[in-house]
Amino acid sequence: MTRHLRILAALLSLSLISAGPADDGRWYAGEYSFSDELGGFRILSVTGSGTKSDPIEIDEELDAAAPVTLVIRTAAQLHRSTGGAFHLRVVAVNKSGLAWIAFEFELQEISGKPSDFNDGLSFGQTNPNPDFISSDRFARFESHFESFDRLRFENGHTDPQDKTEFGFFITDVTPVPEFYLVQDPRVPFS
Repeated sequence: MTRHLRILAALLSLSLISAGPADDGRWYAGEYSFSDELGGFRILSVTGSGTKSDPIEIDEELDAAAPVTLVIRTAAQLHRSTGGAFHLRVVAVNKSGLAWIAFEFELQEISGKPSDFNDGLSFGQTNPNPDFISSDRFARFESHFESFDRLRFENGHTDPQDKTEFGFFITDVTPVPEFYLVQDPRVPFS
């Protein structure tokens, strides 16, 4: 009987792991959905609720050392119950074949157009809380909030086939149901 209970417990714990995207191709967590539909990388899993103790965690693989764009959508109108803010952890596997020596994240309300001071997207606007910003491989970060919302992690590296983690807080008080997070791994110049 104990063996059957262990098997049942194992199966139940597996069901709590993100099983894959929904029928619409999106991964749901917290009050948002996440998509790799614009290409260049692949989402492996998405879990979490978006709180500080349970951030939304996106595990992904980046195939090239080039910018990629994560599409983020509100799940209906639910996001306003949290004030349009969530903690995010990105776990990126470097499949590019080149070492990353820095990594940037940029928020965009309109794809291809940098977020500005008044659009409602930010990493904490003018004074991001350093307690909410982290990386396991990059010792330093810079936050730029005018004329775009960008976080740059540096003073470290991620070798090919290794993974790196980034944590930060996003505020979303935009009137639009969709926005973008551009992820840009930086490689050494030769």
